Amino acid sequence: MSQIEEVATRLKGLRDALGLAIDEIAAVCGVDTTTYKKYESAEADIPISTIQKIANTYGIEIMALLFGEEPKMRSYFVTRHGTGASVERRSWYKYQSLAAGFSGRSIEPFLVTVEPSTDGVHLSSHDGQEFNYIESGTMELHIDGKTITLNAGDTIIYDARHPHGMKAIGDQPLRFIAIIC
Repeated sequence: MSQIEEVATRLKGLRDALGLAIDEIAAVCGVDTTTYKKYESAEADIPISTIQKIANTYGIEIMALLFGEEPKMRSYFVTRHGTGASVERRSWYKYQSLAAGFSGRSIEPFLVTVEPSTDGVHLSSHDGQEFNYIESGTMELHIDGKTITLNAGDTIIYDARHPHGMKAIGDQPLRFIAIIC
């Protein structure tokens, strides 16, 4: 089963366990029921921001939805170089959790790798703030109707309630740390 199918199965299981109708959880996600049904059937990839909304609303760890395991560490958690739990959202887009084993965290740190693509930018929004540190490559960030180019060493923090999305530009992969809080 692909990771998208695994997440879809966990979403449906959560909804069933909570006794929620599709329209109820779709409203929490801020999507129509048709879109939410596509998330549960793995016909559409569910954005991390939407998974975060579900986790926050129903009091579960985002890692439980993404990986099927609850974090266990409460005082500290070390992620060694190259070992973070990975989710490949699309063939050109990979999230690596940097704190998957730490329970009760108030931030979600990820190492994100994005291959250059001719695809357009998918905009999403979620509660809270997002901080990005560009490790390598070049990011084209679209936020609130503006386009910002960020290079290695650049950082940005923004209100994530504004529609935002990004893509790698140039011929090198983009690697950045994303901290969602």
